[in-house]
Amino acid sequence: MIDKVLVSVVGAGLICFIWWFFFGKKDEEVLAGDSIDIIVDGGYKPASIRIKNGKKTTLKITRRDSNSCLEEIILPEFKIKKYLPLNKEVEIAITPQKLGEFGFHCGMNMYHGKIIVE
Repeated sequence: MIDKVLVSVVGAGLICFIWWFFFGKKDEEVLAGDSIDIIVDGGYKPASIRIKNGKKTTLKITRRDSNSCLEEIILPEFKIKKYLPLNKEVEIAITPQKLGEFGFHCGMNMYHGKIIVE
């Protein structure tokens, strides 16, 4: 009897963990003004940025993670590829010319973020 209860409790806990892992974590979305600070540490924080169409916005990016995968940031839609030195701020100015959602990623395409132009 105790085995069935234990298996049920462990199973329920595992289901809760799996649900939280896939559905519980939500990326923070930030509305950028003239500039936005992005920290690169195990990913991009924030990973979702909302900016205005036709307005120049400066991304101020600081890489704190020594992972070599995060040494570069690539914004394909804006034709930008930048090296990110460790613990130094890099500024990237963009002026979007069309509405939409545009991804950015690390040099190995393992870490991702998005820019939403409205």
